Amino acid sequence: MPGMSERAMLHIKGRVLAGPEDVRDELWVVDGRITYERPPAALTAHTLQGWVLPGLVDAHCHVGLDEHGPVDDATSEKQALTDRENGALLLRDAGSPSDTRWIDDRADLPRIIRAGRHIARTRRYIRNYAHEIEPGDLAAYMRREARRGDGWVKIVGDWIDRGEGDLTPCWPRWAIEEAIDAAHQEGARVTAHCFAESSLRDLVEAGIDCIEHATGLTEDTIPLFAERDVAIVPTLVNIATFPKLAAGGEKKFPHWAAHMRALHARRYDTVRAAWDAGIRVFTGTDAGGSLPHGLVGQEVAELVKAGIPAVDALAATTWAARDWLGRPGLAEGASADLVVYESDPRADVRVLVAPRHVVLRGRVVQ
Repeated sequence: MPGMSERAMLHIKGRVLAGPEDVRDELWVVDGRITYERPPAALTAHTLQGWVLPGLVDAHCHVGLDEHGPVDDATSEKQALTDRENGALLLRDAGSPSDTRWIDDRADLPRIIRAGRHIARTRRYIRNYAHEIEPGDLAAYMRREARRGDGWVKIVGDWIDRGEGDLTPCWPRWAIEEAIDAAHQEGARVTAHCFAESSLRDLVEAGIDCIEHATGLTEDTIPLFAERDVAIVPTLVNIATFPKLAAGGEKKFPHWAAHMRALHARRYDTVRAAWDAGIRVFTGTDAGGSLPHGLVGQEVAELVKAGIPAVDALAATTWAARDWLGRPGLAEGASADLVVYESDPRADVRVLVAPRHVVLRGRVVQ
């Protein structure tokens, strides 16, 4: 079946989870697209069985990037294939210095929504990752990356200040306001890397659309996020690395190390408090920096561990995430990007780490 024609028909039986309350018994794939209407009996069908979800969404990863900076196309291809093998068929690339547009021409690789290249303050981010600029240039760079991306721009909202020895905001309020307005004029949404507490209020009040990591949320800022409908992508599999990072920098930056440990210690409480307040939470892994790709199933399990109900954690990587990113799920006529599992993922989300079948653009690729 992996090599079958895109025009062949698939018949998928079992339980089709098209939405949190939309469960069907079967669907068909004809000419690469989903239909719930039984095709003519004369057509030959390959049959798959199991529990079906829309292709999973990793809303924060980095194709074309590793811990040292940009990578070659062969490495980018391997990253994308690893995500595909683990059921992630829609990726929001939250910053990459590599040109990965060639992936769009590959029918066997996941779809990518790009945020251009990271925009950071001079000497305030990981070397070789970002445009490193000063506040007066921020709006111009936001326009530039908005035009390069697919409707998103990514800035670094806070990072360690070596003079202060701790996390501090990277941008003055006036620069943020100008820059977010510029991106919105270009039709792009804006997201920001933020670990700390102190960077959040200015970004939200300036009109930002999303915050990555969001470990610095507190009882003071959670209501503001909820009021302004600012989404978060917690990347809990990445936050798990904070103790190791803190140990590596403790001798030189003890205040920063203590801060990182504190953010890590309350990570689950932070995410649950955000969800309880009505903040939209989506699944992202931060893969492609120091973390490997293919971790989306583990991230969903982390959301459940934080106290988010399983069906809502699933929504964060399927129906709700696709709607947020403007991409269809298991809708009539949509491209057949779906994943089939052995058992009900609503009963145990850990099944997500082991897809039985992966179907991309109507073809069985695994």
